[in-house]
Amino acid sequence: MGADIISTVEFNHTGELLATGDKGGRVVIFQREQESKNQVHRRGEYNVYSTFQSHEPEFDYLKSLEIEEKINKIRWLPQQNAAYFLLSTNDKTVKLWKVSERDKRPEGYNLKDEEGRLRDPATITTLRVPVLRPMDLMVEATPRRVFSNAHTYHINSISVNSDYETYMSADDLRINLWNFEITNQSFNIVDIKPANMEELTEVITAAEFHPHHCNTFVYSSSKGTIRLCDMRASALCDRHTKFFEEPEDPSNRSFFSEIISSISDVKFSHSGRYIMTRDYLTVKVWDLNMENRPIETYQVHDYLRSKLCSLYENDCIFDKFECVWNGSDSVIMTGSYNNFFRMFDRNTKRDVTLEASRENSKPRAILKPRKVCVGGKRRKDEISVDSLDFSKKILHTAWHPSENIIAVAATNNLYIFQDKVN
Repeated sequence: MGADIISTVEFNHTGELLATGDKGGRVVIFQREQESKNQVHRRGEYNVYSTFQSHEPEFDYLKSLEIEEKINKIRWLPQQNAAYFLLSTNDKTVKLWKVSERDKRPEGYNLKDEEGRLRDPATITTLRVPVLRPMDLMVEATPRRVFSNAHTYHINSISVNSDYETYMSADDLRINLWNFEITNQSFNIVDIKPANMEELTEVITAAEFHPHHCNTFVYSSSKGTIRLCDMRASALCDRHTKFFEEPEDPSNRSFFSEIISSISDVKFSHSGRYIMTRDYLTVKVWDLNMENRPIETYQVHDYLRSKLCSLYENDCIFDKFECVWNGSDSVIMTGSYNNFFRMFDRNTKRDVTLEASRENSKPRAILKPRKVCVGGKRRKDEISVDSLDFSKKILHTAWHPSENIIAVAATNNLYIFQDKVN
């Protein structure tokens, strides 16, 4: 598979920047153009702002394991000054990057000539005051911290705490808490590794901090459960505060039940009142005050229920789809196959299937809703479930924090769609 396959998409806190990571270990940052004076209504397109290699392939000689450079997650830190900071991680190592602009350069060195060669101190008779001269804008990405050697298993999540001093990284069996200033040690806050690995029944699939309470976080498991933990209760959060699980409907039980109930993503709402989870066939919204069942369940692609056998054979059943909230927590979005993605309006209960493709990405093209038909007669604008392309999958999407702008990663293409009211 190509190195340019997008593996994560993330807007920064203002929505002015959008970062993508790919399988080749690269990070590409897009910046939104400023409004032009003559076209006030057209807020700009997103253009490439900075591209840098974040991770390189490595080899673990002790375990004879190749460590992929693929970027698993990117998380922005809120902007504090002119520079931007983001965390990126592959399977083993988290890096903190600083992205800054330079449009001036110093001239008039005393100890060097203008080519940068050292001058003989004996020949220096006068001292000059260096001056800053304008130059073409350069965007530089520099690694400020490297947080490594803390995970035995693959890192699946990173999450910045609302205190902005700490963040956590989660792998299959453990979650670690880091201080941004300390790279050589982390604090283990969750450990579900059994004494005997043969007794292992579940793994951690995703983890996230509460958006406002710095002591609270959630993590999801391959068994379809979510645990809410409070770091004030105990240092090692082995006893969760809340446990969210929906009892299984026995009539739906099948060989695939356990696989498809595994949660691939968990996200707090911006308000902090709800959590959203994505499993293979559905998106669920849970109220933090109700643990025994979700308050909303949305069918993403129920027509695949009859296809689980072939999806198991081609490994698609293990695909990890993500899910996102819009800025006001009223609409949720998640991906599907055939380059389709789904939107569910929580207020009107309306849902729509849209397609990310080159035809739809022309400026001001209007996205037409798509329909999938199962069996029987097919209307001309519908697509049959048997002709869906399972190699085209939308796993990663992002929603602008305050506007109706979405970013959708379709394999190695990034599509940005925005409301035409802009």
